[in-house]
Amino acid sequence: MFPCGLSCLSALGAAGTALLCAGLLLSLAQHLWTLRWMLSRDRASTLPLPKGSMGWPFFGETLHWLVQGSRFHSSRRERYGTVFKTHLLGRPVIRVSGAENVRTILLGEHRIVRSQWPQSAHILLGSHTLLGAVGEPHRQRRKEAGQWPGLTARAPYRFVRSWCAARRPVAVYDAAKALTFRMAARILLGLRLDEAQCAELSRTFEQFVENLFSLPLDVPFSGLRKGIRARDQLHRHLEEAIAEKLHEDMAGEPGDALAMIIHSTRELGHELSVQELKESAVELLFAAFFTTASASTSLVLLLLQHPAAMAKLRQELEAQGLGRGYQIPKGWSVMYSIRDTHETAAVYRSPPEGFDPERFGASGEELAQAVLQLLAVELVRTARWELATPAFPAMQTVPIVHPVDGLRLFFHPLAHSAARDGLCL
Repeated sequence: MFPCGLSCLSALGAAGTALLCAGLLLSLAQHLWTLRWMLSRDRASTLPLPKGSMGWPFFGETLHWLVQGSRFHSSRRERYGTVFKTHLLGRPVIRVSGAENVRTILLGEHRIVRSQWPQSAHILLGSHTLLGAVGEPHRQRRKEAGQWPGLTARAPYRFVRSWCAARRPVAVYDAAKALTFRMAARILLGLRLDEAQCAELSRTFEQFVENLFSLPLDVPFSGLRKGIRARDQLHRHLEEAIAEKLHEDMAGEPGDALAMIIHSTRELGHELSVQELKESAVELLFAAFFTTASASTSLVLLLLQHPAAMAKLRQELEAQGLGRGYQIPKGWSVMYSIRDTHETAAVYRSPPEGFDPERFGASGEELAQAVLQLLAVELVRTARWELATPAFPAMQTVPIVHPVDGLRLFFHPLAHSAARDGLCL
């Protein structure tokens, strides 16, 4: 028994030594990993790097970020302050918060900073997109992508009516995604989709966006592989629509943002390939879809949480309708004049003092802002809503801010909004 005891002690000692060596090697690797990023600083500057941790070799703090969600940033902000360093999705990152800090970053785009996306986003969105452009190409592409035709209020009107007619709780985030995807597909890409097509394409696009910020590892069952599969499905669906658009007569005013891009590049003597247009189309959807859905959901939630703000909006809308509005009976025609509108606008000068394009800058609104305005008016004017859950939901920030349970609400129509036969201006 004595030799056996010695052998057991020897085995335990060997295991302990192996664990100790492994721990030392891991500690050394983490130290070298941290040192590698410390040495990347600009030695010509005397300013230090922000406080923070670069995490583990290669992985950084990505796993912590994926597990903790928004708590990751708040916990490190409490520990290190409003500016701290970390390593996420394969890249060193400086996380910045605070109004003045963020203002400096946003106003310094293409001067002290430039927009940068994770490698997975570049892989999935492609190389012919706005996020990959810098300088003059970025400015031109942004100008083209930012132009789109007038927005109709019919979609928000129909959706709010359907929410009020529902006898069960409405998952607002899911409903907002359905609304904004249909509007983005129609306004930005010119796609006319029926209910089944819209639902199928929307699901595919959600899977694409959910994996846009994944680890850049193209292996089976990885987020990137799922995103690539969803992207390829989107591209196949868009090919026919783009082929038709390329053969359309562009003599008149382009009817959607994608047609505007084709029209603008042709005027410059350049013909975009089908691949370039597919990537541009997906990027247009990405820029409008989730951002607008998130903002719309936040709008509904914030109005519910601040009844005084909702009452003020409702009062202002009623004052507009009663004090400055006119009734247009059902069946009457409406004739509008663009010339008179120009001549009575505040920016019009008679006689003109020369051409000043900046006079018209304020009229170019983003799609998300326009959708929010229409949705806010339609909601406040025609409905009231209440929580279908005991408490307000927790919020999740990945891939974009949204309630974890979809924000389940009951909607009820306002009595005075159900009997309108005409149009109010």
